Amino acid sequence: MPAQDAAALKSDLTPVGAERAGNAAGTIPAWTGGYTTIAPGYQQGAPRPDPFAKDKPLFSITARNFRDYADRLPEGAKLLFAKYPDYRMDIYPSHRSAAAPDWVYENIFRNATSAHAAPEGIVYGVEGAVGGIPFPIPKNGDEAMWNHLLAFWGPARELNVGTYVVSQDGTVDKTTTYSEIADFPYYDRNATPETFGGYYFKTLHLAVGPAAKIGQGYLNWQPINTRRYSFAAWRLLPREHRARKAPSISYDVPDPDSAGFVSMDEYYLFFGGLDHYDFKLLGKKEMYVPYNNNRLYTRPAREVLGRVHANPDDLRYELHRVWIVEGTLAKGQHDIVPHRRLYLDEDTWFAEYSDSWDEEGKLWKFGQGTMYLMPDVPAVILGSQFVYDFELGGYVYGFAFNDEPAAYKVTPPHPASLFTPDSMSARSVR
Repeated sequence: MPAQDAAALKSDLTPVGAERAGNAAGTIPAWTGGYTTIAPGYQQGAPRPDPFAKDKPLFSITARNFRDYADRLPEGAKLLFAKYPDYRMDIYPSHRSAAAPDWVYENIFRNATSAHAAPEGIVYGVEGAVGGIPFPIPKNGDEAMWNHLLAFWGPARELNVGTYVVSQDGTVDKTTTYSEIADFPYYDRNATPETFGGYYFKTLHLAVGPAAKIGQGYLNWQPINTRRYSFAAWRLLPREHRARKAPSISYDVPDPDSAGFVSMDEYYLFFGGLDHYDFKLLGKKEMYVPYNNNRLYTRPAREVLGRVHANPDDLRYELHRVWIVEGTLAKGQHDIVPHRRLYLDEDTWFAEYSDSWDEEGKLWKFGQGTMYLMPDVPAVILGSQFVYDFELGGYVYGFAFNDEPAAYKVTPPHPASLFTPDSMSARSVR
């Protein structure tokens, strides 16, 4: 990108490429730096309070009136309204709370003029970027999707998370609880595009429940260039003394923890390789999206989970601008989801919704993220996700950290030696 275009990141656009101004109606405020006020007495690792707890809903979207707001809703939400009379979205005042450390903004500004597609093609990799989204002013769908994949979570994290499956009959099953340690070498503050090592994300999962899964481990590395570096993953099963190669968090391999409801590439609504799809950037629009959902994580998970959908009382929605990216199956590729649509938050680049269609063009799945505010980092991240399956019936609540003793803790980077098969075997409980 020419330097004169990147200069907009210090004037009309925010440091991440969002529109700095609010909307004409005044229902989306201007961005003024995000929310960075740390609650008195807060200590890292504790649950983060809801700074907007005193807000009252402006109005509610219901099964009776959702068609009046259809242009500001994803297709999956419209289908939930049509199927379930008690489905509801409470719309609150909008707060543009997203922020990041200054060093991330500085990296993004540099990335704007240096980031580019890898020689193998942008669907395979990005070069010349580190420590911030690579394409703050994207020219196409692939650049926007790389922004989602490389959005800012912090340099590393530690937490406990659970996966809940709600079957068609309303039965709730907590299929797994695991302790996660994850690093983002791409966001190591001392890294350069040449030194972060070729893998932008590494995660180590160790199962702590249910009893039948204790002792299992999973290790995954996500490459910045899928042609130059292979997807790498290993799984450790109880009573085995070595790690075995396993499917990575990518493509349409079923997630074993979600009872077939979710594929690996639905992690974070979309994750992994881009090369199965032709992604097209459709533009930006104002939509009602889940945002500032800290209240959700103060609620017991089983109260969040309704019989056919999440409890509307526990979710907060606001009007924000999103980028819409359409993914259709690329020539010569195969995927169980031939058509996807992602809705990316302009202030963070995280996907907030995903719509997925089957081979017959029927809406099959709907994913909804929960945007979680961490003023201490500062950051707004994609916290947990709900994925609804309209063909099977039922849904999954994944990456849920309600009720867990280890809240979402952002940490300095861990030693690289931690993210190895031998380390996983040594740390796993037997």
